[in-house]
Amino acid sequence: MLQFYYNPISPNARRVWLTLLEKGIDFEPILMNLDGDQLQENFLKINPFHHIPVVVNDGLRIVESLAILDYLEAKYPQPAMLPSEPQALAKVRMVQHITANELFPKIVTLISESADSPQFLKAREHIDTVLQFFTEILSTSQYFGSDELTLADIVAGTAVLYLPNLGVNLSDYPKIYEWSERLMQRPVWEKTKISPEDFEQFKRRVKILVKLRLRELSRK
Repeated sequence: MLQFYYNPISPNARRVWLTLLEKGIDFEPILMNLDGDQLQENFLKINPFHHIPVVVNDGLRIVESLAILDYLEAKYPQPAMLPSEPQALAKVRMVQHITANELFPKIVTLISESADSPQFLKAREHIDTVLQFFTEILSTSQYFGSDELTLADIVAGTAVLYLPNLGVNLSDYPKIYEWSERLMQRPVWEKTKISPEDFEQFKRRVKILVKLRLRELSRK
């Protein structure tokens, strides 16, 4: 059986978790507490980069969430979560990479910086740009690139749904708000909705990681 190393507060792990559930794939969940589990020797043999998620299936070890999603789509093609039409597929890939490279880093800034700092204000402006761009990509479709759920919705959803907890009003972006409501009406998303307590734990984790990263940079 497929083994899934995860923690529900990790957005990257949530991408994989939601995909497994939406596809109805049987798996063995292996909860990582993130208070040292990821540094244990037995886990480092699985992922020497000591982070989650990790999937082990049929003797294959896969790290990095986007690579795992591609594997799951290829290995378990039904229900399909990647469109075959070139333009639609390009939209899905754009949303995935924009979320990873443009949106999520700014969410980290909103968490780690004070609300009156220049970095916070720039991050908020950048998030507005992302949401406006997502609005254009979504257009009249129910989901990104399709009228059925895609991997883009899963990747973007795990980030965008955090924004209201950080002071971003999704109702200012009507199409994105309607899309987010559509996601939360899906049983899998309702079942795995992050609790306020887990979100606070996620924020604390982000702040710790940012401090550690700044400390490492100062030593170089």
